[in-house]
Formats: sequence, C-alpha cells, structure tokens
Amino acid sequence: MSALTPPLGRPLTEPTEYIRDLAVLRSAVQFRDAKSVAAAFEALPDEDARASASWTVAETPGCGDFLRETAAGHPGHPLFRTLYANHLIQAGWEIRSGARAEHVSRQQFDSFHAHLRHAEVLLIDVCAEYPAYALAWYLRITTARGLELGQGEARRRYERLAEYHPHHYSGQSQLLQQLCPKWGGSWEAAEGFARACAEAAPEGGPQGALVAVAQMERYLEIQRDQNTRAAETYLREPIQHTALLHAAARSVLHPAARTDSFTYVGAHSAFATAHSAAGRHADAAPHFRALGDRTTEFPWGYLGADHSAVFARHRKTALAQG
Repeated sequence: MSALTPPLGRPLTEPTEYIRDLAVLRSAVQFRDAKSVAAAFEALPDEDARASASWTVAETPGCGDFLRETAAGHPGHPLFRTLYANHLIQAGWEIRSGARAEHVSRQQFDSFHAHLRHAEVLLIDVCAEYPAYALAWYLRITTARGLELGQGEARRRYERLAEYHPHHYSGQSQLLQQLCPKWGGSWEAAEGFARACAEAAPEGGPQGALVAVAQMERYLEIQRDQNTRAAETYLREPIQHTALLHAAARSVLHPAARTDSFTYVGAHSAFATAHSAAGRHADAAPHFRALGDRTTEFPWGYLGADHSAVFARHRKTALAQG
C-alpha cells in the first residue's frame, strides 16, 4: 500500500487517513463503483492487505445495500460475496458489542448469530468454489468464534487457510483470539500458537506482534480478575520482556520489515502498547518512531476508552525517554 504523508502531531486512528489505497477504496464504495472496488483489491500487495481492506469496506457507512446488490449481480465473483459477508459480520459484531458474554442480552445474541449465519452461507459457497480464496477462509475463522463452533472447528478453518497461505497474519490474529481463555481456549494454547507463528514466519514479517497481543490479552484478564498492579507485574517479568524484544527484533524491527503497510501499523502498535503498559518507555520508543502519527484502536483501547489520547500520552513519554 502506498502511504500518505500525514501532518505531525495529531494521532491518526482511521487507516484511510494514512493509507492512500484504503482512501481510494472507501471512495469507490461510497460512489458505488464496483469496477473500481475490484481494481483496488487486485492492486493490493498481499492477502493481509486485502484482509485489512475488507474491513475498510465493511465499516463504510451505507455500504450494505451496495454490497448486497453487487454480490447478487456478480454471482461468479468471489470478492463481492465475501465483502457482503464481511459487512454482515461487522454489523453483527456491532449489535453484539465488545462486552463479555454475561453482559450481552439474549436479543443481541440472536441478532448477532443471525447475521453471522447469513455470512456463513455466502462464505461456505465461496470456499467451495475457490478453495484457495484467503479472504473467505479468514472471515470464516471469525464466524467460527462468533457462532461458538469450538476450538477444533476454528483450527480446522485456519489450517485450510494455511494450506495456501501459511503466514497469513490476519488469520493468525483471529485464531489467537479464539485460543484465549475468554473464547474457550487456554493461555498455553494461545501463547504457544503466538510463539510458533512468530518463529516460523520469514524475518521482517509482522507475526512477532502476536507475542505482544497474547501478552496484552493476559494482561487484560489479570487486570479484570485482580488489579492493574498485578497485570503490570506480569508484563514486567523478565521472561515476558525478553520474549517481546526477541519477537520485535525478528519482525517489525528487522531490516526486511516494511513501513508502508497497515498491517505493520497494527503490529508496531501491539509492541508499543505492551512496553508502555509495562512502563518500559525506552523499549516502546522505536515502535513509536516507526508509527509516527499512525495508530490503531486495537490494542490501545485495552489501556483506556480514549485510545487516541492513550496513544498520544504514551508516545510523548516514550519519545522523551527513548
């Protein structure tokens, strides 16, 4: 993806503000230009970029009717059916909200599951017709989690994706969520998966950030079950610190890493968040320098509701010390 040159200072939390390809894509959706949408996806450099772009489409206000009509008008084209499915998934998760299951109403769950089942019908057909179509398999890992199909089914779907795309970072990120205890997994499974993906990936890939995400997930659980001090103590353990430094050196801080991809914005954000939460501001500094003003809601939202303000505060501290 080609990058815009943003003004310094204000945190940019919307990817279309700093990734030109995504801004062009969103404009095409808003103008209901199916040909330009397809061309924009074709021009993206890899499957992780397409996964990111699919959420840009799904989150575009008013896109539902356009995607439904375009999918119906192009029955042999996997992209539009998959994008419409992504929109249904996005709409369903908005209804469910990000709350823990015990705080979600029965009505919310029913509507959420209805959206995901509709998406599943579309995605099953796409995967049957195009078994190597990464975007559809990636989204089916998400629907498996939302429909509570279990660890085995989620892994099966990831393995089908990995047959054709063995280092699909977006798919790995989705399965990592499924492997966490909050979705029926275990820390042994989640952390083991994150480490395995990080070590197996080519040097310079974003997969090392999975180690940081796993640590932040555990931090959040400890914070909820005990308190913030206990959660910070966990992050400050030498074994966690060493794991982050090793993962970053092999991934986003490696000379082969790219700097113009939205995937790497999220990856650097994961490392910066984990180091910041642990109070290791000097270690966070290289990630903030790589980010500039670019940031993401996840996982900065784990440190406060106003993720933009959280990012800005920690960036100021880190760059002053680092």
